[in-house]
Amino acid sequence: MSANTFSATGLTCGHCVGAVTEEITAIDGVSDVQVELVKGGASIITVTAAQPVTAAQVAAALDEAGNYQLA
Repeated sequence: MSANTFSATGLTCGHCVGAVTEEITAIDGVSDVQVELVKGGASIITVTAAQPVTAAQVAAALDEAGNYQLA
């Protein structure tokens, strides 16, 4: 297992966390997603997966979830 941490902007509430978690969980091999919401700042996303997840994969998932971007 591999854990990667990313920072993302645009998350403001529990709904945002749910949308981001759902899209990142859909990435092949992802077994767990934890989001530490920082309103008005860069939220911390920890992704646990069978193989390392790339920033490009997370950026695509964030885009799919809404108006969120890697910080």
